[in-house]
Amino acid sequence: MKTALITGITGQDGSYLAEFLLSKGCRVVGMVRRSSTVNFDRIKHIQNEIEIVQGDLLDQTSIVDILREHKPAEVYNLAAQSFVPTSWKQPVLTGEFTALGVTRMLEAIRFTDPSIRFYQASSSEMFGKVVEVPQRESTPFYPRSPYGVAKVYGHWITVNYRESYNLFGCSGILFNHESPRRGLEFVTHKVTHAAAKIKLGQAKELRIGNLDARRDWGYAGDYVQAMWLMLQQDTADDYVVATGETHSVQELCEVAFGHVGLDWREHTAQDQKYFRPAEVDLLVGDATKAGKVLGWEPSVTFRGLIEMMVDEDIKAIREGREV
Repeated sequence: MKTALITGITGQDGSYLAEFLLSKGCRVVGMVRRSSTVNFDRIKHIQNEIEIVQGDLLDQTSIVDILREHKPAEVYNLAAQSFVPTSWKQPVLTGEFTALGVTRMLEAIRFTDPSIRFYQASSSEMFGKVVEVPQRESTPFYPRSPYGVAKVYGHWITVNYRESYNLFGCSGILFNHESPRRGLEFVTHKVTHAAAKIKLGQAKELRIGNLDARRDWGYAGDYVQAMWLMLQQDTADDYVVATGETHSVQELCEVAFGHVGLDWREHTAQDQKYFRPAEVDLLVGDATKAGKVLGWEPSVTFRGLIEMMVDEDIKAIREGREV
């Protein structure tokens, strides 16, 4: 049985990836930071099927110990300080986790077992102020946030270790991917949750930032399959994973509120505090390479994704579950 180690297993992507790897017959080990407030909600339905170990991307010794003890064939590095607005408030911490944390993991692999196949969670935020549309693997990076800058470092250090030490290191340049498990601080879930609460009479207004920002939004459950496919190839490489469609935050509001019979304009107000210091106006990916080499393609549409999230939010609120 192949063992896979997932950092960030308690997050949205980690939970979907763990489910997927279990379905493939893998032994799944999840690395979590020691904390008094670890939230296992996203993986509680599979917690008896996976192994949770304590480790920290800030502590290389803990990573080495985990690799030596559990001997994974694959490592999926999903852990990061991943909320873009927070990266301006905590730029150094973001750099430690999201940039240098990748180096610590790669060094641990190099010294412990260079045969381990490594997946790095790169991000469309690396493109930032885009220099071409759509963005593909060859598009130059122009990050517009400390998070984006840190992800660029993580991406290139993975390439560097692949070329310097012949490690099997892949970077998945994933465009925005959402689900009902997305944190409420992210705009997609903020909007769908607000639409659900307003529909149920538990809220009156959604305050939001830039309605004109455009993103390429896909379903997280689809995107974790691309991660796995990258590590099954004969040669390590980097891939853009995206839907190829772009939608504005305003369209997101229209679909979410419209799904429950509401006019978004009557229930939203723009608030300057939600605008970024440096905005990323447009992101849309070209996943042609992933389609040709990996045979990957998205299965959930933008409208289907947003309506799925609204429906789940309504269900959770009615059942009294914290979303």
